[in-house]
Amino acid sequence: MAELKRPGGELSNRPLHFIWVVDCSGSMLGEKIGTVNHAIQNTIPEMLDAANNNPYAKLLVRTLKFSTGAKWVTDKPTDIDDFSWSDLDAEGVTDLGAALELLSGELTIPPMSDRALPPVIVLLSDGMPTDDYKSALAKLLSLPWGKKAVKIAIAIGRDADTDVLREFTCDKQLVLEAKNREMLVKMIKWASTAASVVSAPVLNAENSAPDAESVPSITPVLGLSSEGDVW
Repeated sequence: MAELKRPGGELSNRPLHFIWVVDCSGSMLGEKIGTVNHAIQNTIPEMLDAANNNPYAKLLVRTLKFSTGAKWVTDKPTDIDDFSWSDLDAEGVTDLGAALELLSGELTIPPMSDRALPPVIVLLSDGMPTDDYKSALAKLLSLPWGKKAVKIAIAIGRDADTDVLREFTCDKQLVLEAKNREMLVKMIKWASTAASVVSAPVLNAENSAPDAESVPSITPVLGLSSEGDVW
């Protein structure tokens, strides 16, 4: 649905960019990267449902991976209807700064549209940066879209640097700590749908479409068990 009728004129759907940023360093090898691949692949139908429930936003998805350097897995923002997940491998170091530099290059106008909604960025990492991430992060957060973005981080295992992830999200409540496979799957599921729904516009009494500035409390992931295997 490209346009929707409303009193006084047309309200077109607006781009909502959702970006997975995935740590593919050597420490992710095995169960961790396998769980990420499986969980995100399984979230695609739910993301489709969430997008279809809000026709005022056009959900565009991309994947960015980083290890020794960083690279866009999905070259261009892709409509959720056409998005497919490509399984990621793990090797190398943790060049988070390189990933943030690539992000900054995409959160400007252009290539972002001035009609876009606040983007959603979900960062997954199990370690600490091996390059100069601070200057790249400062650049990202200085951009208007970098400031407005809904930024969520999932810390995977006991060795993840949660302090760095808090710097990225600018909100400790948006750093989730996955201690095992079960927790990681549930956190990926929450991040994939809840954040994108919140960022999408909802018509108010004046029939305008306001931008969301924040996400609500993360109640869906509270109460997860940390029993069993711990990474």
